[in-house]
Amino acid sequence: MTPTKALIVDDEADILELMSITLSRMGVQVDTAGTLSEARRILAGKRFDLCFTDMRLPDGTGMELLQTISHDYPEMPVAMITAYGNVDAAVHALKAGAFDFVSKPIDLQVLRNLVQTALRLRSERATGAPSHAQASGPESKLLGHSEAMREVRNKLGKLARSQAPVFITGESGTGKELAARAIHELGPRASGPFIPVNCGAIPTELMESEFFGHKRGSFTGAVADKDGLFQSAHGGTLFLDEVADLPVHMQVKLLRVIQEKNVRPIGARSEVPVDVRILSATHKDLSRLVDAGQFRQDLYYRINVIELRMPALRERPDDVLLLAEKFLDRLAPEWGLSKPQLTDNAVRVLCAYDFPGNVRELENILERAVALCENEVIEASDLQLRPGRTGQQAAVPNDPVTAKQMGLPGYIDSLEREALIKVLEECRWNKTAAAKKLGITFRAIRYRLKKLGID
Repeated sequence: MTPTKALIVDDEADILELMSITLSRMGVQVDTAGTLSEARRILAGKRFDLCFTDMRLPDGTGMELLQTISHDYPEMPVAMITAYGNVDAAVHALKAGAFDFVSKPIDLQVLRNLVQTALRLRSERATGAPSHAQASGPESKLLGHSEAMREVRNKLGKLARSQAPVFITGESGTGKELAARAIHELGPRASGPFIPVNCGAIPTELMESEFFGHKRGSFTGAVADKDGLFQSAHGGTLFLDEVADLPVHMQVKLLRVIQEKNVRPIGARSEVPVDVRILSATHKDLSRLVDAGQFRQDLYYRINVIELRMPALRERPDDVLLLAEKFLDRLAPEWGLSKPQLTDNAVRVLCAYDFPGNVRELENILERAVALCENEVIEASDLQLRPGRTGQQAAVPNDPVTAKQMGLPGYIDSLEREALIKVLEECRWNKTAAAKKLGITFRAIRYRLKKLGID
């Protein structure tokens, strides 16, 4: 069996010695270099499975070496060695394609965990795909033939190969947790745990204990030691859903844990190293919360290294019927029924609806319709869609079904709603900028958004 080989690039002799000894004890053959030019010379004559490089080198930077490796040896994972507390450098490296980072002074357990994950990734890259990723893999749960969903599925595989934090944006019900699970299951951490947590569902006074754990007797009610969410996700992925709901004091603590890769349970005397990949999501405009001082900018940049946007269902209307058929295929057996059929009118009304609750709402609508329909036929009335939420794509005034259903006021509201959403999306949901672009006051746009039910 060919031994694993690693290249360590740093101009500090004690760092080279410490890392070389640690990796050698893991069965890894190590070569070292003290400069950028020496590293490039060694790379030209020898194959390596992974590389560690310091950010600052006597004749260049680690970023330059990362660019060389990304271009000439794309299968090789590269981890950056960053100075203590240098979050900006770590984020910059991850955005440029680094696999992960390790901070000085180097925690040996963090280093070992990083090496093991990098080698799993290197093995998967060499074989072309993870052994667990089959044709019916996790990304296939994100259904849709639209261009928007094809782009999402293509991006998932790329995101899975990195350890960089991913920030998943999108409205409620668009499948953000499904996307997070796919990233986890397609990557080298698939054999580890996937721990989802809704940050808005944890009482503020219990957050520190829930995230970091506690020791017995550390506070009233702590009758036994308890692992926190970070320890539970060790070796795997921690998915922070609705991360915008974290209070400021927890944002500070979370930033430190992400940076240092250590947690200190309440009542503990020492920190515990954790090997966790962070994925986060929210339906809120986090950049606007940063501008308003409600979310820390440094944490925002730390979790938003790579952004994945989940499209709203109204942005991919061609997928509505596909999703509807899949939901009916699943719901009918659960209810002990034959699969019901949608009438032409039901199809037309369903395709015209704008789904403010997105895919989750579509599923709920069909579950209700299955219960209400007769003779295994779903009529438009069985869908019980909310009035005034019909989109323009199928709502033409001379259409006898939609015109009768909506009426002129509803039709006008649908046009105004679509125009508002289009401008808001162009302005990244900045209401002030959207009002300016539309030539109306901020107060006026806020009134229109409330009237039309736009979140």
